[in-house]
Order: sequence, then C-alpha cells, then structure tokens
Amino acid sequence: MLPYYELRHTVGFEETNLVGNVYYVNYVRWQGRCREMFLDEHAPEVLEDIRGDLKLFTLSVGCDFFAEITAFDRLSIRMRLEDLTQTQVGFAFDYVRLRGDAEDLVARGRQRVACMRGPNTDTRPTRVPEALRRALGPYGPGAPGAPSGRPAGSSSGG
Repeated sequence: MLPYYELRHTVGFEETNLVGNVYYVNYVRWQGRCREMFLDEHAPEVLEDIRGDLKLFTLSVGCDFFAEITAFDRLSIRMRLEDLTQTQVGFAFDYVRLRGDAEDLVARGRQRVACMRGPNTDTRPTRVPEALRRALGPYGPGAPGAPSGRPAGSSSGG
C-alpha cells in the first residue's frame, strides 16, 4: 500500500490563465476534490454523517509552488495525514507532474479541517469520527512508507 492517497488529474485549458500556466486557485480545488474522493472510497460512513449534522470546516489552506504546470500536464495529487487531534485533521498534499517514468514535485500544499456538529447558527467542535480516523491511519505519520522528517533538499530557517 502506498503511504498516500492518490488522485490522478489531467490539466485542462479552463484551469489555466492567459499566460498559459495553471491558475493558483485550482490547486486548492484539487485539494478539496482529493479529500472528497478519499472519503467516497475509504470512509463513505463519513459522507453519510455529513448528510446529517457533521460539518468539515476548512480552517486553513496553503500551497507552495516550485514549478509551473500547463494544459495537458498529467498530475498525481498525493494526500497524506499530517496530524490528527481530537477535533481536527491536518492534511499534506504533494502535486507531482508525471512525464513517462519521470516525476517532478511541482507544488506542496496543506489543509487543516475541524469537525463540527450542530445547526449552522450553533455549531460546536466534535471528535473526528472513528471511521475517518481508521481510514486515515495508513496514510499518516508512522505508516509504512510514510515520509519522515523534512523533505529532501529542505532546510529549517534560523
């Protein structure tokens, strides 16, 4: 089993700007799509719970860009569990361009989600559902094949 959940995507013209490279907001859209497909494939009980009163609020999202991508580039969006608390989930995303046998990391993103319950006027934090905890387990820190420490070539500032 891979240490990440993977969503494959081919970039379309509608995802590029006038210059021809991918418009930055699409990276965030792909994060959401990757997360949704993960739930559909690995934790459908959570989707049923969302139809009830569970809400997954995105608290923060970000992306660092390393290379430009353009229409018809083939991507692998790879989602990993970065951290898990009682009420929140931190996700990490690697955007990898696929060219034959070559893979290039073109961006890296993060997302933090809070689990909430209740009506829209009175939502309160709730525990991350057990079905989601189980589904994320193989993709988290300490999972076989999961990255450890900082990515190659990274350094800490100081």
